[in-house]
Amino acid sequence: MRALSLTQPWATLVAIGAKRIETRSWRTSYAGRIAIHAATGFPGWARDTVRDDPRFSQALNQAGFFTWGDLPRGVIVATARLTGCHRAENVQFDLSKAKEAAEYAFGDYAIVPSRWAWFLQGVKFLSAPVPCRGALGLWTMPADVERTVREALR
Repeated sequence: MRALSLTQPWATLVAIGAKRIETRSWRTSYAGRIAIHAATGFPGWARDTVRDDPRFSQALNQAGFFTWGDLPRGVIVATARLTGCHRAENVQFDLSKAKEAAEYAFGDYAIVPSRWAWFLQGVKFLSAPVPCRGALGLWTMPADVERTVREALR
């Protein structure tokens, strides 16, 4: 199974179903099941984003995550199906709808340089996150970690 590392809070936002589009500076032709990995680092700019935009804390609080320390790191937190990759500037949002406005806020839809929107469906939250070392790009999980993730989904 392929995996994608995300900085917190974005990994948890995907895991709880609050974020269904991951934005990246690069595109992929891969489609299929991926694991969502919460990166070990939690940089200051990410903490500032959570603090400064109430949509982040609202979504996280509703799912039972109240402090930065509650957000798991260095683990697989969910799986999802990557169903498509499109230019971010072509993704349309109705910002008058709270859910779509939050989805927009949770991504980076800047058009210079062009960004890519990765569409995720069928997210399955792992109630017991699986420890794993992450990597850049779309990477392949070690076989023992993949077995543990698959068992956790049963």
